Amino acid sequence: MLEKIFISIINLIAKTWKISLEGDYPQKHSFVGFWHGEMLPVWYFFRKEKPFAIVSQSKDGQILSNILEKWGLKTIRGSSSKGGKEVLDKMISDVQTCMVLLTPDGPRGPANSLKPGILIASQRSQKPFYFCNTTVKSRFIFKKSWDKFQLPKPFTKITISISPSELISKDLNKEQINDLIEKYSLRFAPKNIQREV
Repeated sequence: MLEKIFISIINLIAKTWKISLEGDYPQKHSFVGFWHGEMLPVWYFFRKEKPFAIVSQSKDGQILSNILEKWGLKTIRGSSSKGGKEVLDKMISDVQTCMVLLTPDGPRGPANSLKPGILIASQRSQKPFYFCNTTVKSRFIFKKSWDKFQLPKPFTKITISISPSELISKDLNKEQINDLIEKYSLRFAPKNIQREV
């Protein structure tokens, strides 16, 4: 019962968000990454695409999955730490038909540190990936969570900044992929240290 009430409250709050996009809208057949702590508004913004979203198999992941299903998203349950190969294979298969959303620093961090899944999926599928950073004018921050999870407040303004598309060449080896992970982690690091409110 409490979970249903929580999901209903999140849904009501999300409907009041004023979200704007900065950058080019992603291609339909692409991967869209964003940091774990910023996931709610990105998921909500792209809900009309009916995308697939990667969600962990944890108890919290089940709650998030229920929220996403209410928003019309389809979920792939698993993560780099559990069911990683199956998740990767499913991502590569699903991107052929729709957008795939994922948090490359999930499910347990370190926060804002890119893991290789999104790059490997792009390389093997030869589909582009994008990365989103969000700026939220007013938000709650769950300071005890590993990702400093953000819940935008009702009616707040949210800007989603999307990077240009990137495509990982099939010719790159593991060492070169690791170099790109470091490069992209720096490039996509949160741009602003926002005031906690």
